[in-house]
Amino acid sequence: MARRPGNRKSDSNKRLYVYNGGFLAQKRLRRMLHLAGYDIRIGMPSDGGMVGIWGNSPTAHRGLSIAEKRQVPVLRVEDAFLRSLHPGRSGDAPQGLLLDRAGVHFDPSVPSDLEEILAKDPLDDSALLDRARDAITRIQESHLSKYNAFDPDQPAPAPGYVLVVDQTRGDASVTASGADRADFIEMLVFAQEENPGAKILIKTHPETAAGYRPGYFDETDTSDRISLFSKTVSPWSLLQGAVGVYTMSSQLGFEAILAGHKPRVFGQPFYTGWGLTQDENPVPRRERRLTRSQLFAAAMILYPIWYDPYRDRLCEIEDVLATLEAQSRAWREDHRGWVASGMRLWKRNHLQKMFGRQKRVIFSNDAKYSQPDGRRHMAWASNLSEQQGAITRVEDGFLRSRGLGAELVPPLSLITDDTGIYYDPRHPSRLEELIAKRSTLTAGQERRAERLISALVSQKLSKYNLGGGLHDLPEGRRILVPGQVEDDASILTGASAIRDNLTLLQEVRASAPEAIIVYKPHPDVEASLRKGAIEAGPLADVIATKADAAALLGVVDEVWTMTSLLGFEALLRGLPVTTLGAPFYAGWGLTRDLGEAPNRRRARPSLNGLVHAALIDYPRYRDPVTGQPCPVEVIVERLASGDIPTPGPFNRTISKLQGLFASASPWWR
Repeated sequence: MARRPGNRKSDSNKRLYVYNGGFLAQKRLRRMLHLAGYDIRIGMPSDGGMVGIWGNSPTAHRGLSIAEKRQVPVLRVEDAFLRSLHPGRSGDAPQGLLLDRAGVHFDPSVPSDLEEILAKDPLDDSALLDRARDAITRIQESHLSKYNAFDPDQPAPAPGYVLVVDQTRGDASVTASGADRADFIEMLVFAQEENPGAKILIKTHPETAAGYRPGYFDETDTSDRISLFSKTVSPWSLLQGAVGVYTMSSQLGFEAILAGHKPRVFGQPFYTGWGLTQDENPVPRRERRLTRSQLFAAAMILYPIWYDPYRDRLCEIEDVLATLEAQSRAWREDHRGWVASGMRLWKRNHLQKMFGRQKRVIFSNDAKYSQPDGRRHMAWASNLSEQQGAITRVEDGFLRSRGLGAELVPPLSLITDDTGIYYDPRHPSRLEELIAKRSTLTAGQERRAERLISALVSQKLSKYNLGGGLHDLPEGRRILVPGQVEDDASILTGASAIRDNLTLLQEVRASAPEAIIVYKPHPDVEASLRKGAIEAGPLADVIATKADAAALLGVVDEVWTMTSLLGFEALLRGLPVTTLGAPFYAGWGLTRDLGEAPNRRRARPSLNGLVHAALIDYPRYRDPVTGQPCPVEVIVERLASGDIPTPGPFNRTISKLQGLFASASPWWR
């Protein structure tokens, strides 16, 4: 298998001399090159040094001239094909780089390292091709592209159009193909002649739409049949509705191949010549026939270097996809701005950090607040009435923190649900939709869920991660019964006939008179912050006060619960779970349900599917170290290492006062 150009052992600590200020000014660029083994310098290269240039940029001639005079090799650097939310001209840092010792991928005059991989690498490793297929599916499902500041929910035009792709005027890939405006006009003529009667959609480049650089097409090229299209629609939605794709050398042509098209290509980009395109100007030396998976594996797995901003290291494409999924989801949900109603004062700072990166969140005490600028409306789920308007409900995620919300410990994850809320089975929720969707998983999704479960179990992680001791338990069939906050929203909406801790214990004892019943009071109740304290002694063999929930799950045989999340955590550890209410994980065939689970839960996902929906798809996570939106795996590592903030003295004082004045809980909550 071909070695990545940027990871050659011979490049370790290679002195890289540069003559473009961007190499010095862009911190992320410098860091990635350093991690790839390059030591950036200025001055004149000596023996053992190299010259670094940015693709075929206007400043590249400086480096090329010096490299020729000094007889040293050249490293050509370019952005990878999955770059960032916004174009580089906006200031967004790249997620990956293309490091090429031979040429540059878009210039056919000299074979690049990418072309060498495409032409000569066997590209027959089954594991590599499986990764490529999974990544293609994931990119399409998550609507990822080179730039990602678009809304996948924005409707594309009615299907049946021909897509003609514009590019920025003077783009290096266009120049390298020897093209100019006349060639773009010729391409437009071909699109019309080869598709008589079809509507022609000219896709404007994102940098042109943002006002950074003009394109090759303008309003003078439109007609009743031809229109410019500059809306921020997902490229995958556009490609799905197209009956043909015409491009000079745009990356959208590569994505068209991944979407199942055979695009008509008028330039000579890297993806032409391999049997996947209709080439107006073929590159004679490219004679090999490749599959889409092979093309993707070369261009997206073997060729680039990718960067992990959370762990400050080079990484694989799967990590980059997770990063871009988290960051693009945050932008897509937040870019219009939020109005947040009825949020407690101590939560507002954390909500601002989570949801206010694009526009500051406006906090209001008016539940019916409306904003004319298109802002979305959110409110804490438990504060809303059953059918209260088109409001997005917000709740803590299932991996919340190391400490209690009632003690004002800030959450690392939050849930946004514009359909319902996960704990209320009376109505559908976004989580129910996701669980049903994940009844089938790709191989990559299976592996990701399995790794996540393994990490959670091995690191003994749970929702609050409070630690604590492990009681000595008698031998026998051990049933763990988690106590709950009796006025919690999940009990009020999701419990069935049994709705309090005492009745729950009575039911378990009556059903299993011979069992060793281990009752674990809820941490909020133990801290005298919420309602639910009972005298459990006559019914329970062990009252596991201040016990480590994750440790308990390792020594019991099963769990009985009304709606507690501990039942979900038990499923992760392979324990049988009996539910007497209708928590989100009940009704899918993974639990024994004595409560009334909704009939609409007809899908039969695996445990991996349930975990993927509940922990990967549903919540939003914020990295407490970098402050960035992040995937769940980062939060798991932060919780395991303890690299998370702790509440200050003010928060601790307020939480104690909250407990003392529990009778005034509506004011606090």
